[in-house]
Amino acid sequence: MMVANLRKGHGMRYLILSDIHSNLEAFNAVLDDAGPVDQAWCLGDVVGYGPDPNGCVELLRSQDHLAIAGNHDWATVGKLDLSDFNPDARDANLWNRRQLTPTNLAYLEALPETRVQGDLSLFHGSPRHPIWEYIIYASTAEVNFEHFDTPYCLVGHTHTPVIFQHHEEDGQAETEALAPVLDVPLGLGLDRLILNPGSVGQPRDGDPRASYAILDDEVMTVEYRRVAYPFEETQAKMMAYDLPIRLVLRLQYGW
Repeated sequence: MMVANLRKGHGMRYLILSDIHSNLEAFNAVLDDAGPVDQAWCLGDVVGYGPDPNGCVELLRSQDHLAIAGNHDWATVGKLDLSDFNPDARDANLWNRRQLTPTNLAYLEALPETRVQGDLSLFHGSPRHPIWEYIIYASTAEVNFEHFDTPYCLVGHTHTPVIFQHHEEDGQAETEALAPVLDVPLGLGLDRLILNPGSVGQPRDGDPRASYAILDDEVMTVEYRRVAYPFEETQAKMMAYDLPIRLVLRLQYGW
């Protein structure tokens, strides 16, 4: 686990992103839409599925950033068995592996599983199982609140933006799932939160726009955002490289 401190009071602005999945058009759109940030935090799955693994790794490496590993990152470098993936994901991962340069493969292989940044813990899947577990339901989130010590937690993996809020009153604990309100800063208060910024490169919530968040550590707010990108360009490259057609089509529908 890698540990660092948020520089509270210094007005640091962080770009929170996850699941880029080799989609360079979406990644560029997010960087343009976010504007100036002090650092980018990537919650894993830089590669997999899409047509530009080297471009996405190199663009991320060109930023002041920190990152953790996702399941597709590990599968691409051989740390996970590809037989655990569905056929489309397996085929795309094998293709991504063949494209990646030795330098970019080494970068992905060296990514840590988790990080702690001041009041926030960072995981790809979940605190309980950082690489693989999906936090989709409030019941799963509730169990996972027991597996990290910070007030707030950032996760990805599901490709769906969501906020899980854990509240305790009179000895009773309750966890609920909240739909983020776009473009409105959410104050990080006393309740513990698990925050998922959604996916940059392959959204699955019915909205094809790239999804990300901005964290402001001076006022301690997080703001969820969406931005359209030219998915047709990504699709055209995927078709040219003969990547699985289901992976091509899903980009325009956000599923």
